[in-house]
Amino acid sequence: MNVGKFKARFSEVIEWVKKGNMVAVTYGKNKEIVGYFIPELPTSDEKRQLGILKGKATVHFEDDFKITEDEFLRPPCSWGI
Repeated sequence: MNVGKFKARFSEVIEWVKKGNMVAVTYGKNKEIVGYFIPELPTSDEKRQLGILKGKATVHFEDDFKITEDEFLRPPCSWGI
């Protein structure tokens, strides 16, 4: 969705994203993707599985570790949000 359409239909986009959909926002003649508008990922208190490393590796976080697992695993954001 280009920036103009995104701005004009922002309320509709929010409702669509709340239903679990993702929107790629494009800009310029080449319609370059500049970002994504995505639903918040659900959080869980369940322990994460190690997938293919199950039984071969373990993970341990010390008590003084400064960030949560969710913060550690979240993709970086250049805006610092």
